[in-house]
Amino acid sequence: MLGSFRKPPEKLAALERVKDWTRERFRLPEDAAILVSEVACSLPGCPPLETVVAFWTNGNKRHQFKAFKPPEEVTQDDIPFDWLMDSLHVPDTNFCECC
Repeated sequence: MLGSFRKPPEKLAALERVKDWTRERFRLPEDAAILVSEVACSLPGCPPLETVVAFWTNGNKRHQFKAFKPPEEVTQDDIPFDWLMDSLHVPDTNFCECC
């Protein structure tokens, strides 16, 4: 069962490359959490594969961006400029007003 989750070396290298470019672009420390994922979408108008990047700064401040292509096709030009970091912030949403 675990074998079905293995990614080819080319995919792993592409994911790592996007992670490294993100760390470099936003000048993130080595211990900063960065998550790079390939996401499939079957909704009309949605690209079949996209690369989603999330990273955290200042403790729990989460930032996120997407490239509407698979990780193997992402280039450094697809990584947002560092001065856009504040606009990439994803605020925590609390769906329950009681907590």
